Amino acid sequence: MKNIMFASIFSVLITIFINGCTDKQTSLATMSFKSLNTPTTDIEKKSVQYSQELSINGIVHKLNFNTIMKSGDVDNNEIFGLVKDYQDNPLKLNDGSNYICNGTNSGVGSGLDHSSILQKNSKIYMINQFECPIGALYMLELKQDKKTGILSAKKDTLKFISQKDEFGGYVHCAGQTTPWNSHLGSEEYESNARLIENFSGATGDKYYDETAKFWGNDFNKTNPYYYGWTPEVQIKTDGSAKYMKHYSMGRFSHELAYVMPDQKTVYLTDDGTNVGLFMFKSDYVQDLSSGTLYAAKLTQTSSDNGGKFNISWINLGHATDSEIRSFVAKKIKFSELFDSETVKADGSCPTGFTSINTTTGHECLSVKNRMQKIASRLETRRYAAIMGATTELRKEEGITYDEINKKLYLAMSSVERGMEDNTKYDIGGNNHIKVKHNYCGAVYELNVDNKLIATDMSTLIVGEPIKKDMAGNSCSLDKISNPDNVSMVQGTDILMIAEDSSKHTNNVVWAYNLKDKSLSRVITTPLDAEATSIFWHKNINGFSYMTAVTQHPMRNQNTTSSNKESSIAVLGPIKFK
Repeated sequence: MKNIMFASIFSVLITIFINGCTDKQTSLATMSFKSLNTPTTDIEKKSVQYSQELSINGIVHKLNFNTIMKSGDVDNNEIFGLVKDYQDNPLKLNDGSNYICNGTNSGVGSGLDHSSILQKNSKIYMINQFECPIGALYMLELKQDKKTGILSAKKDTLKFISQKDEFGGYVHCAGQTTPWNSHLGSEEYESNARLIENFSGATGDKYYDETAKFWGNDFNKTNPYYYGWTPEVQIKTDGSAKYMKHYSMGRFSHELAYVMPDQKTVYLTDDGTNVGLFMFKSDYVQDLSSGTLYAAKLTQTSSDNGGKFNISWINLGHATDSEIRSFVAKKIKFSELFDSETVKADGSCPTGFTSINTTTGHECLSVKNRMQKIASRLETRRYAAIMGATTELRKEEGITYDEINKKLYLAMSSVERGMEDNTKYDIGGNNHIKVKHNYCGAVYELNVDNKLIATDMSTLIVGEPIKKDMAGNSCSLDKISNPDNVSMVQGTDILMIAEDSSKHTNNVVWAYNLKDKSLSRVITTPLDAEATSIFWHKNINGFSYMTAVTQHPMRNQNTTSSNKESSIAVLGPIKFK
């Protein structure tokens, strides 16, 4: 997701009850939204538009939309989105105002990105994570109308979730409600520890430099290896939050960690340029504190329409959270993990060094003796490249699983750079991917075997570049543009696709019918707004809910800051009879 100045959010909650769809022999529910038109009027372009009708098995349901909370709201003596320091004291900006992660005044970051709905202690909770360099987390309780299923915020329940015991939070992006009702988040855009090692103060990396504010503006207290992990929030029996980071799952630019039905296998996406795809196999069910990490190697079988690939998995070794955390806590340096040499004039590496090309560019590296396990977790992408994995993917975003058809769906926001053939992003690397440039992006489908291991990958749906029109659109209005978050509506043929695009004037949340290949506009966001955080909650007291988020509406428009605040809203509800 983009680094942006202003942020807004709404959360879409749609109720649907699906009876026992557990295998291919079970009939799928037929589901379709009344599609929106592309916004054309000034009012339509500057406000959230949503489909007002949903048909389920031929029965038409009317949809409503209501707001739950917005950034800056005050409840229970807390301010929604307020960033706090390593002692959990509120942070202030240079002008003395509150440092609220909404993108309108914090300078760096996007605002609230993902909201999870959890059922614990006979209550309904919402965990909210904010996408600023100093990542904030908040929780609240939700009220549910027993007859209608409508959700709303419960007064005097908003609480800040401390992350100080795990070095703070960082650029919290997409997330998931796990099958065991915890919030599984992310920390993306990990900093280049090799570069930062040479600085004692500001580095020029605006994300990393911002973290010094968390530590009282003391650069000696921060460290690049504190950030770039997969955090989890669990609700304890007393209603308090338990926060942890899963160091065994590796450090890179985490977009999303998606837990599979076995509650042990997790797919991990990596957002950026020249990134990889990873899979984690935990040792125990519902426990991600230890396990084996794998990196994907793609073997291309076709270059047509975004490409087709076979997938093999490279074992990066086993680790536990505690053993990796111990090295993080003592501030180990990059130079303690790797030896490095300068690339030769001909582009090759000296004997004993491996040539790789990742997010940090072309490098010649060698892992130091007995540091393989630590390097595999603290520098996962670099280590994976050394081991022969593919590190050429571009803007790898959301991932979801279709339990009926046994397919993963993976959003690639743009197909370019390392995914093309013989660009500067291939120099010194493996050049596994050789497809045509498509700045509108694609969604790929991955078949999985009976052990839930992905075996191959091909394009499901692609965007279509067009000549920029009068309204500023440069991807076809009737097709996807820069897909970001994706979510399968389990028990149906509907895949939700949310955009993060500057190539559609108004971003869209689409419903894609996997059977007939049709697209329906379900939501259009205000100007400049990104749509994120699509996730379906299957059954909460007889209802299911889909969360969705839009960010930074009107960020480039001359309007009041109140129109640019993050907001959580509800679309629905609906219940099967």
